[in-house]
Amino acid sequence: MKKIIRCDWANKSELEQKYHDEEWGIPVHDDKKLFKMLILEGKQAGLSWTTILSKMDTLCEVFDDFDPNIIIKYDDKKIEDLLKNEGVIRNKLKINAVITNAKEYFKLCEEFGSLDKYLWAYVDNKPIKNSWTKIEEVPARTELSDKISKDLKKRGFKFVGSTIIYAFMQAVGMVNDHLVTCSFYNKAEEKK
Repeated sequence: MKKIIRCDWANKSELEQKYHDEEWGIPVHDDKKLFKMLILEGKQAGLSWTTILSKMDTLCEVFDDFDPNIIIKYDDKKIEDLLKNEGVIRNKLKINAVITNAKEYFKLCEEFGSLDKYLWAYVDNKPIKNSWTKIEEVPARTELSDKISKDLKKRGFKFVGSTIIYAFMQAVGMVNDHLVTCSFYNKAEEKK
């Protein structure tokens, strides 16, 4: 059996390995999943992705699987309940950002038809495939993530800085940043 080689960051825990092998970098076109990942990447700000992965089930449960149709109805009581829940990231700005982003999501969808159409138009509906050989080469942000971040902020979205957006682009397969030595470098195209 051939040995699996992963990107350096995915070797620290089973959670990271599973996420790397089954989700990271695979193109996502489902609006609800795109919205969910946008929110989760924003929640990561100042934390590690491992923290998010370890809280994923609880986050999905208490945030109604990040369904914007439900989130836009959150009231002060729901916000207080979330702030008391030890299983979530208890940051009022981040919690309020989820609600704000759900509202902005609907405005964006009205204008572009879907979050998918809006986002993937930035990459001509085709993942950008990079050829990194070392983890140190992978950027934290790019001109494109700067551009998307600036536009989302202008539209009223919160926790969508350029570094967050670039991590999001990697996660949803808009950018393939698997190292060329990684066993999953060509897998993203295969899973379409």
